[in-house]
Amino acid sequence: MSNAATLHETDVHGHDAHHEHHHHETFISKYVFSQDHKMISKQFIITGIIWAIIGGLFSVLFRLQLGYPDSTFPFLEDILGHWAKGGKIQPEFYYALVTMHGTILVFFVLTAGLSGTFANFLIPLQIGARDMASPMLNMLSYWFFFLASIIMFSSLFVETGPAAGGWTIYPPLSALGDASQGSKIGMDLWLVSMAMFIVSSLLGGLNYISTILNLRTKGMSMAKMPLTVWALFFTAVLGVLSFPVLLSGAILLLFDRNMGTSFFLSDIVINGKILPNEGGSPILFQHLFWFLGHPEVYIILLPAMGMSSEILSVNSRKPIFGYKAMVGSLFAITLLAFLVWAHHMFVTGLNPFLGAFFVLLTLLIALPSAIKVFNWLTTLWRANIRFTPAMMFAIGFVSLFISGGLTGIFLGNSALDIHLHDTYFVVAHFHIVMGVASFFGMFAGVYHWYPKMYGRYLNTTLGYIHFWITIVGAYLIFWPMHYEGLAGMPRRYYDYTGWESFKMFAGLNQFISFVAMIVFATQLLFVFNFFYSIFKGRKVTTQNPWGANTLEWTTPINPGHGNWPGEIPEVFRGAYDYAKDGHEFIPQNVPLGENETESH
Repeated sequence: MSNAATLHETDVHGHDAHHEHHHHETFISKYVFSQDHKMISKQFIITGIIWAIIGGLFSVLFRLQLGYPDSTFPFLEDILGHWAKGGKIQPEFYYALVTMHGTILVFFVLTAGLSGTFANFLIPLQIGARDMASPMLNMLSYWFFFLASIIMFSSLFVETGPAAGGWTIYPPLSALGDASQGSKIGMDLWLVSMAMFIVSSLLGGLNYISTILNLRTKGMSMAKMPLTVWALFFTAVLGVLSFPVLLSGAILLLFDRNMGTSFFLSDIVINGKILPNEGGSPILFQHLFWFLGHPEVYIILLPAMGMSSEILSVNSRKPIFGYKAMVGSLFAITLLAFLVWAHHMFVTGLNPFLGAFFVLLTLLIALPSAIKVFNWLTTLWRANIRFTPAMMFAIGFVSLFISGGLTGIFLGNSALDIHLHDTYFVVAHFHIVMGVASFFGMFAGVYHWYPKMYGRYLNTTLGYIHFWITIVGAYLIFWPMHYEGLAGMPRRYYDYTGWESFKMFAGLNQFISFVAMIVFATQLLFVFNFFYSIFKGRKVTTQNPWGANTLEWTTPINPGHGNWPGEIPEVFRGAYDYAKDGHEFIPQNVPLGENETESH
């Protein structure tokens, strides 16, 4: 910590020396092994974008199979070789695609891409810090993620193919190399990659927590922090407490696979051969996995909630409704997130009496979630709304969170879950509430803070096209799946044509696949907008283009290393003084007037 403190002092006072030093930056120290939180956030988002394209492409490939099970596509064989013999995706590869799609989007895009980008970028800028508490650990956190990415990417090219046990990699399938092609070396690479990924998350999370607790500028009490910072703080706490549990599960699974242990294996016969493993429990792995897996969905959701809160307030030109309730509900969600993991396991033979407690705790999460929804809607109520692309995505986030969250109430009910578990109803629920909704929070954040990141604007017209096709498309893809799930249609099946019960959904599946391709193409439009605008976007000419109150807009248009050229501004008020005392907005560094009271 002392290093960070001295960095602060020298940066504030000895500014000439600080500038002199930075003239000698090489390409590698500035863009590759950078310790500047702003550059590291850009590394996270660009890596996340590359992964999102790969993960999204996988979903298009398996949707081809689901929508057109009887067709052949010769071009697939040209690209995928024996994985698509005769132009038809093979069953083993179909499962590999589903597995990698889930893994990539949940961990590499919506965890690393979302938290890594915005926690790095916004925490120092919004609390008034020169950089993170440990810039070195911050850099390592990105490079561990990069290493995890390389290992995961390489698993796509091994002969037996990548992991293919579902993104949850339940044993015994994932623990036995002889069980399937996707349980061979691809699964080992998956587990090693996830171990590296977890190291990255922990380094990042510890850094975010210590930065928020220790490096706030003068006057910036916790009660004056923007909701983005609160959300990123709770996200980091969730990650630091729950990721180690998945790490232990992954390492024990590696032991079972390669060292003859029996943590998760017992009484197994494979190809007529009785295995010697005794005494393990595959259910234990589910406990370890979901003890991270449920906090994980909030690790994904909370940053999107925090950014949407900020963007809704700024573009409504009025204070966020119920700041304290918003912070309190974030805290309640963080607490409850650790107490509900077994709702993923109602059909594992879990004692129904124990199940009743998990039902209660699961349904309780609806309370803080509802508080947030009402406060977002009340912020929008009679507001002077500016419909920027960021605002559209933030409103879209609220819509998706409501409609996706409501189906969670069905699934949280253990009696209903017996029918709905592992059907398309589950797929529809979690894709809307944590998949698409969190992507909307992320898009909102990118459109809103891009001017601060790159000193240029994203193209607004492309932004609106991106928004409308994506929100309409997302509902058209996932809403019909609820009906398939209610009819009992199971997920993770390669082909439904042999089932009398589900033949009737053939047309619907084709429609879903068709829309999925259009939505995927639209995301490429966003990717084009992102990279084109870095070099050719309209330049930002004002320091505070959105008229926002938070501290990042008090820095120069293109802030250098250290963020503020002179002193770090002092904070006198909360982040949401909009439409107050005849002023449209009052930034946090403006002192209180003579008769003015603090808002919060």
